Amino acid sequence: MTTKRGQNATRLDETATAPRTVDHVLITRFNLPTPGPEGRLRQREGWLTGRADLFEKYCLPSVRAQTNQNFRWLVYLDPDSPEWLIQRLAPHVRDQVFEPIYRAAVTPAIILDDIRAGRTTPSADLLTTNLDNDDGLAADFVDRLQRIPPSGPRSALYLASGLILGPDGLFLRVDKLNAFCSVRETWNDPVTCWADWHTLLPRSMPSVAVSGPPAWLQVVHGSNVSNRVRGRLVASSGYAALFPTLPTDLDQPTRTDLLRDRLWSGPARLLRESSRAAVKSTLLFLVGKGGVDRIKVWRSGTTE
Repeated sequence: MTTKRGQNATRLDETATAPRTVDHVLITRFNLPTPGPEGRLRQREGWLTGRADLFEKYCLPSVRAQTNQNFRWLVYLDPDSPEWLIQRLAPHVRDQVFEPIYRAAVTPAIILDDIRAGRTTPSADLLTTNLDNDDGLAADFVDRLQRIPPSGPRSALYLASGLILGPDGLFLRVDKLNAFCSVRETWNDPVTCWADWHTLLPRSMPSVAVSGPPAWLQVVHGSNVSNRVRGRLVASSGYAALFPTLPTDLDQPTRTDLLRDRLWSGPARLLRESSRAAVKSTLLFLVGKGGVDRIKVWRSGTTE
């Protein structure tokens, strides 16, 4: 391993230690050409500059800060990426923080070829983790994930608790099907964490949702397609050690702020999210994933 650089979910704690070794690979779409609402947003002026800023502010330093560096990080980029982006990322590539891979499209077979191109351990399991380029990880994310014991030949893994950073503060959220999804499996016909939407992986394999301290950081900003503020308001001061990339100038909520969020704002957010989830579930049943993506494209166009 290179260092540097459906079934119902089962809930576990984080005290167990995985008995088998793993080949662990983080996978990130940076500006990989994709259809759908994300592809439309990437065509907007300033999108790429903004994503590079977010990547260097939250994502990259959180990977550098991992207490367990026993993993590889593949970052997929558009082969037509501008020269300024390539040069901007070059120092991080020289430091072997991640491996840039330029592809016009990525298929499951291509992903596996790219993974196999690095050093692998025949007796190990393959563990793949999705990491969006504008999000971050807790410093012990990789270590906690690798300690989850295997559950059969293939399973989807989720560290359920995380933080959401929005314009109005920091929020603690439990999401058992979050976007920081992983798949642990044998090397016998692997499918990786990109086999399906992170919310749909449990349809094709057992899933394990692990409770514990916040493991991930989602950043809500203007070019998000799906991310919204969810969870309950918290003070950032209690999470600085786990998340060294958290802004140090965040306003700390007062007791009144926390009480207002607990009694009014939080329940209102939960009601909105429950309604959205019900609508999305119905649409997914009626029109499928392609139809949901087309609706997102239409909605993103109406907000331009």
